[in-house]
Amino acid sequence: MRPLLRRHSISHNSYFAAWRNLFRTSIRMAPKLSHARLWAAIDALAQRHGLSVSGLARAAGLDPTAFNKSKRITAEGRPRWPGTDSFDDAGFPVGGGWEEVAFPDLADEHAYALEIAGDSMAPVYRDGDIIIVSPAASIRRGDRVVVKTVTGEVTAKVLARRTVRSVELHSLNPAYEARLLRSEDILWMARIIWASQ
Repeated sequence: MRPLLRRHSISHNSYFAAWRNLFRTSIRMAPKLSHARLWAAIDALAQRHGLSVSGLARAAGLDPTAFNKSKRITAEGRPRWPGTDSFDDAGFPVGGGWEEVAFPDLADEHAYALEIAGDSMAPVYRDGDIIIVSPAASIRRGDRVVVKTVTGEVTAKVLARRTVRSVELHSLNPAYEARLLRSEDILWMARIIWASQ
């Protein structure tokens, strides 16, 4: 039997479709959609359907905390934009928006695929590339990894240094500065084992 790979796909239930349509409408109405306006639109959509923001996230097949107010600003005070990827505290995919697809020669039954968004890992990983992440793979300095922080941020970087107290992450794109995170600020880190090129 070939191992199955979990890959995130967009949930097609009515709440998520309505949120997506509201988001697209907001973008057409405001070319520079602000962080505050986007979160206000999510709050309004939840209210329109008689749901809490947790209920809206759950109805969309996401982690129930995905839209919580506590996750809208990072610990560093930077705005955090909503995402549709949902993981448990161990780094495994959760929620109804994941599907399983066959992937040959994959030793980790918990491996999953993610889509790259942004250019911090360019030119190696481009916006829209698919990566395969293995929570079971050992991680060494120089490995390309996906990290999830306690604030909910999920990012792909290169592991530059890891000590008991901190983790230093580098982007491949020289336009981005290195990041030094406290170890207790990281929920999980998993190695990237494959990427579409």
